[in-house]
Amino acid sequence: MRTPIPADVLSTFDRLFAEAAEAGEPDRTAMVVATADAQGRPSARTVLLKAHDPRGFVFYTHLDGRKGRELQANPRAALLFHWPRVRGGVQVRIEGEVEIVADAEADAYFATRPRGSQVGAWASMQSETLDTRTTFDVRVHEVEARFEGQPVPRPPRWGGFRIVPRAIEFWYGAEFRLHERHLHECDDASGTWTTRMLYP
Repeated sequence: MRTPIPADVLSTFDRLFAEAAEAGEPDRTAMVVATADAQGRPSARTVLLKAHDPRGFVFYTHLDGRKGRELQANPRAALLFHWPRVRGGVQVRIEGEVEIVADAEADAYFATRPRGSQVGAWASMQSETLDTRTTFDVRVHEVEARFEGQPVPRPPRWGGFRIVPRAIEFWYGAEFRLHERHLHECDDASGTWTTRMLYP
């Protein structure tokens, strides 16, 4: 198991995350997640960060959607946060291995979602071809009827992925592209974290 994120690195992320809220970023939890399939073909999309702690960074999705399939076939990913209103522009780049969140943790999060989002998780066949919007609307109504008057449980193939970092970079924008970059890396063999600066 990979060494947890060092406290000073996590506190830097937390401080910037708080500053993003104070600066009025539209959604500080928005992050690009980049994956690759078993043949190495890349794909990227924006998802929302739902939890983070010394173990890593978590988002939730359908396990059988495109990104879910890719992450299971090739369990490595990169994340990118971009907060242009923080300190003149900050990026946080995270790279690491991926693990599926435990069922109990996924159940607890799913229970906090708005009911409409819970229903949508059941109705959607994420990334599959949809003939018409009407077909999806019908599926939504069917799910609403199925669970009427009772809690909506987590779908069996809906869950979370945790990116367990091997590298975290804090990128601070500066005039004339004289940016400041701090890279924190975990050695695969020893589990030791080191820090170095990078040229912009």
